Amino acid sequence: MAVAGEDRDGVKVEVGARIRSARILRGISLRHLASDIGVTPGFVSQLENGHSGASVATLRNAAKALGVTVAELLDGDRPNGRGVVRKQERPLVEAANGLTKYLLSTTPLRNLEVYAGTLAPGASTGDALYSHGHAQEMVICLRGTVEVTVQEETHTLEEGDLVELLSSVGHGLRNAGTDVAEVLWIISPPTPD
Repeated sequence: MAVAGEDRDGVKVEVGARIRSARILRGISLRHLASDIGVTPGFVSQLENGHSGASVATLRNAAKALGVTVAELLDGDRPNGRGVVRKQERPLVEAANGLTKYLLSTTPLRNLEVYAGTLAPGASTGDALYSHGHAQEMVICLRGTVEVTVQEETHTLEEGDLVELLSSVGHGLRNAGTDVAEVLWIISPPTPD
């Protein structure tokens, strides 16, 4: 089923232009995007120029590679540029077991992936350490006291303290205080889901 480039109710769907815009904004080459989504560079070029349609599966792969949703590729109302993100408009990423985490950087992610979060007393990112991608990551304590574990080493951070690590190394965090803690995560380059 072809989707991109089709007319829907008389209006040309400009998916190709959105893919090109997101790709350029993210700094991804046409050849790299084609490799990531499993198609040829020629196909991506035709798609971006509106000369070819794409299947739903191809759109999903492209969206994932570009750090956007399929809806963002299909809906032209969302600008690809940077702008103001209001606190109440932040996308909720996680809300479980006393951890609430919001995405601050707008999609498509280009060079930075930034999250803000709160942890209730005793809350953590989970019992097991986690890793993702291979990027530089900073965890900054904005308020309260948090323990950041990197492999087998645990660091206690107070307001204004930070720890820098590689995202590919097992890490996790826990509120070690009696009040709600606020944390900022900065990751560069952005890591896959």
